[in-house]
Amino acid sequence: MRYLLLFGWLWLLPLGAARARPPTPPPDTLRLQASNDGPWSPYFAYCFDPGAQPLRGGRAAALWAAGRFRPMPPGRVFQAGFTRDRLWLRATVVNTLPQRTRFVWSLYAFVDSAALFVQPGGRGPARFEVGTSGRVVAAARGFPARASCLPFWLEAHAQAVVYLAVENHTGATYLPTDLTTVEDFLAYEQAFFFTKRWTWLLGLYLGSGLLNLVLFAFLRDRLHLWYGAYILFGTWFLLMEDGLDAWLLPQPLYTLGWRLGQYSLLLLALACQLRVLSRFMRLCQGWPRLHRLSWGLSGLAALAALTYGLLAERARRAGGGLLPALNGSREVILWLVLVGGGLLLLAVGWRGRRVQRRLAAYYGFPYACFFLGSLNFLLNRSGMVNIHLMNPNALAWGLALELVLLSVLLTARFRQAQRQNADQRLRRLHERATAGQHLIGAQDEEREALARELHDALAPGLTALHLAWQGRAVREALAHGPPALAEAHAHSAALLRQLRYDVRTLSHALLPTPPGAPLPLPDAVTLLAETLSLPDEGPLVTSHCDAAAAALPLPVQQAAYRIVAELLHNALRHAQARHVQVAVRRLPTTLRLTVEDDGRGFDPLAPLPPRGGLGLRGVQARTGYLRGQVQVRSQPGQGTSITVELPV
Repeated sequence: MRYLLLFGWLWLLPLGAARARPPTPPPDTLRLQASNDGPWSPYFAYCFDPGAQPLRGGRAAALWAAGRFRPMPPGRVFQAGFTRDRLWLRATVVNTLPQRTRFVWSLYAFVDSAALFVQPGGRGPARFEVGTSGRVVAAARGFPARASCLPFWLEAHAQAVVYLAVENHTGATYLPTDLTTVEDFLAYEQAFFFTKRWTWLLGLYLGSGLLNLVLFAFLRDRLHLWYGAYILFGTWFLLMEDGLDAWLLPQPLYTLGWRLGQYSLLLLALACQLRVLSRFMRLCQGWPRLHRLSWGLSGLAALAALTYGLLAERARRAGGGLLPALNGSREVILWLVLVGGGLLLLAVGWRGRRVQRRLAAYYGFPYACFFLGSLNFLLNRSGMVNIHLMNPNALAWGLALELVLLSVLLTARFRQAQRQNADQRLRRLHERATAGQHLIGAQDEEREALARELHDALAPGLTALHLAWQGRAVREALAHGPPALAEAHAHSAALLRQLRYDVRTLSHALLPTPPGAPLPLPDAVTLLAETLSLPDEGPLVTSHCDAAAAALPLPVQQAAYRIVAELLHNALRHAQARHVQVAVRRLPTTLRLTVEDDGRGFDPLAPLPPRGGLGLRGVQARTGYLRGQVQVRSQPGQGTSITVELPV
């Protein structure tokens, strides 16, 4: 009997232990640990439910009981394609940790709203736990983070069924998600900028944008403004893709971005990219149809983005088929603009002129980087493929490679433009110098002709008149005439003498060089001073000229002589001076010409009279053409000193 009782106790012990052990979870249960990572497809199930149905945990349990949930397809990210229905996600979870733990179910894509329901132990009603929305910035959310986070608590070793309801009206349902402890989530978020290479990418985008602002400041080419707008919209789109806009942008800008729509910003970026492509390829030069086509595609993209921004929110509230139509048309235009840019490149590369074919080849590789990255990204978002090549996504790195290569191309384009501008400036300077030489030559010829005319025609006539006026017949008539006649004769003789002096001075001043073969500058200046120095009729002119001036190029010597002659002529006519000094100094880098007199002087700050001052204006114009400087020092009653420095 004792053996029978002992055997019974031994048989009951395992049964008691079995009753004390917690129930074995189903094989698809997600065992939550301190750190959790995907893939999540073996543990999640999903189904779609019309948005008009009530948002309750009981509705989710009923859908599960009706067999509406399906296993999540394998893949790194859940993709359900285009839908406007409510998405339900279901998972059975168990807390494997020895203490009560707070977990968080996070969604890394924009959602209009999300709600979490928890069914403890998998039995009873699923109660509402928490809700969130992607329409507010991170700081305004219940769980402040860039992702839409829904936290919940589980007791130690507790099991539960969790239902997640997601509503998203932006088009394709593309839902990167994670379920882990709050501590693990925060550690991941802290290192996110570095692990996903966002520090490099944002630095590259910002640097490329600043580079184009600098290039625009130099070239004033609107290509660089379009390029800056392309970077702005492309970067904004990518920030929205990873939720970084919820961190970085204030609420008004954040709301503006999502009111326009994430893919509307991509449309605007593509529109700006087409403008960059068109200007870089010079489609307006020889390709008017392609140029108009590029404008048409850009305008269509901008119009679609604006229409979506104006109507999408109203359509979402009103329901019906307008919102799906807006989403569908936006997708079609997005692909049309993306492919259209590639076709424009192919057309120019195939049928363009040699220069344009070369530009198409240069631009083709950067565009191919962006196109392939966009292709992978958009196909993933649409649910057609599930290929994730790099972090954060292929589009971000495609844009980065394109910006690097385009920055190199635009920098080379800038250097070429600088060389062309320098060549044009040199050509203009050469043309201006040639025209100036022709003009100076024509002026000198005209002056010389006028001087010859004064010397050969007017001067002999005045001399003959002077001799006749001093003849015997005139003197005899004056001797027998009244005293008034003698006074008139003396006055007329003085006027005639002054007129002869003025004609002689003017004829010598008009000559560009002394008559005959061109003399060296020292000899020409000395001869000019001796010719104009008439002590009995005018001021005494003295001169000094460095002998080294004779070694200067002949055009410089002729210009210096012309300036000295003009200044001397001014001094003799207007200064009423007794002495005039001329000095020509040969300095290491300049030729200094100085003309000083002890005449009546003038105020150099006063404006020149409109019908006078032609001599000084001519000196200033000639000196400015030769890139020299004119300095005038004078005061009324204290003489005048004019210094001209010419570079040599």
